[in-house]
Amino acid sequence: MPEAAPQPMSGSGRWWLAPIPLAFMLATIVLVMLCRVRLLDTPLERDEGEYAYVGQLMLQGIAPYGTAANMKLPGTHAAYALIMAVFGETIRGIHLGLLLVNALCVLLVFFIAKKLFNFHSGMAAAACYAVMSVGPGVDGVWAHATHFVMLFALAGMLLILSWASRPKPYILILSGLSFGAAFVMKQPGILFAVFAGLFILCTAWQARPNNYRQAFLNLFLFGLAVTIPFDITCLILWRAGVFPQFWFWVFTYAARYVALSSLSKGAEAFMGHTIPLITSNLGICALAVWGAVILPDKEHRPRTFLLLGFLVCSWLAVCPGLYFRDHYFILVMPAVAILAAVVAGHTKNTLAGVLPLWAVVAGLVYSMAAQSEYLFQMGPQEAVRLVYGASPFAGAIPVGEYIRAHSDEADSVAVLGSEPEIFFYSRRKSATPYLYIFPVVEPHSLTPHMQQEYIEDVESAKPKFLVFVKVANSWGLLPDSPRGLLEWGKYYYEENYDLVGVVDITPEETIAKWDADAANYRFHSTDNMMVYRRKPVPIVMAGQ
Repeated sequence: MPEAAPQPMSGSGRWWLAPIPLAFMLATIVLVMLCRVRLLDTPLERDEGEYAYVGQLMLQGIAPYGTAANMKLPGTHAAYALIMAVFGETIRGIHLGLLLVNALCVLLVFFIAKKLFNFHSGMAAAACYAVMSVGPGVDGVWAHATHFVMLFALAGMLLILSWASRPKPYILILSGLSFGAAFVMKQPGILFAVFAGLFILCTAWQARPNNYRQAFLNLFLFGLAVTIPFDITCLILWRAGVFPQFWFWVFTYAARYVALSSLSKGAEAFMGHTIPLITSNLGICALAVWGAVILPDKEHRPRTFLLLGFLVCSWLAVCPGLYFRDHYFILVMPAVAILAAVVAGHTKNTLAGVLPLWAVVAGLVYSMAAQSEYLFQMGPQEAVRLVYGASPFAGAIPVGEYIRAHSDEADSVAVLGSEPEIFFYSRRKSATPYLYIFPVVEPHSLTPHMQQEYIEDVESAKPKFLVFVKVANSWGLLPDSPRGLLEWGKYYYEENYDLVGVVDITPEETIAKWDADAANYRFHSTDNMMVYRRKPVPIVMAGQ
């Protein structure tokens, strides 16, 4: 159990005996940031497309959930809106924002580990997190919500540690607000607030004399602060008139979505995602295991509950739905990095005592070497192909540009597929609030209603362009998925639209052809996108 105020470890006096490994850790952090700069123009993937499109609407004063529905809380969409307001509504602008968020997370990991242990541990934890969070195994160069969850969760953790050593109410409130913001970024963020609440109770249990009345008062104050960001979010959405839609998507539909997976599918997903991730970061993971083993000794015992509790809650945040997607593992990486840094904290003022720092250096070198082609050689197009395979992400860029050049701002677009990045690139509104086709074809009780609503939305809007994405991972069809929407879509575009563009997605490149060239193009792959423009309405002359 934790003490009220964990004290830094000794051994930070004559740290000049370890200048080279410490300099290497700093250089590693800088190098990772340079790798991110090199890959700033990597095409958006579909989650980024959703956040960017909804953020774009928010900058126009349009509330989410009414015209653009999704099952995530709106914090990351608001963060995207802020990033685009500062850096521009471009791929590069969005990824510049991610670079800044990641740099802040690296800095927070440094301060947390330094506060718990010493300067050496802080540098080791920061370098380990920087390397792990950029890798292809966690979709590291794409601005997923998990990066934003960790920004606020880490800020909350640093604040709760500060409160433990200096129990001022305003520090506790700020910590609660930070953890509450982590939840608003994405639902699993609430687990970090649960961890902090347990830490508050355990801190009181360790205090002498015990003051449970004060402990529960602190817990109440913290819990109240945690709810404030969500309360404000609900109030804003209620004032915007979209609260019923918000509640349906974020809680009613999200509960159906989480229940779709099974233990067997979850186990398969877990093995498929974790083994490559651990393999590419084997040295750092080994150090984390070493750190977890030595934690219970007398010197570290006050921090054992804190770090292992943080690890458990971080892991639980990865698990909802048992989908275990790559970017979910961002949530557990700060805990792993800090556990690895426990080893670095054993550094003494002797030559032999510096060996733990060199062990961290070896782990960093191994991770970067295992991912060297991705980090140092691949261009943006190659990187997206490596991580996502035959995806529509690169092809969505020319599709969006063509639609934007051949339509007016008032025109809408329908996408038969799950590629909201097309709306962002085209700067045209979706004909339906359904940004993804996934919920419309998933086998659950809401599907028939959703399919009917989707069809009515599109037929009513009569979008200027319709994009049919013939890529399996853009539909996510299951053996028991209803096929009614596919049958309607084929009839609808054949009756009302002309083919004006094709995008052929091959393993080597993405080929886009337009107008006459599109009509005569022969595909090299079964993965493609078809772009249709609505047929002109016949002009009826007077007297006819």
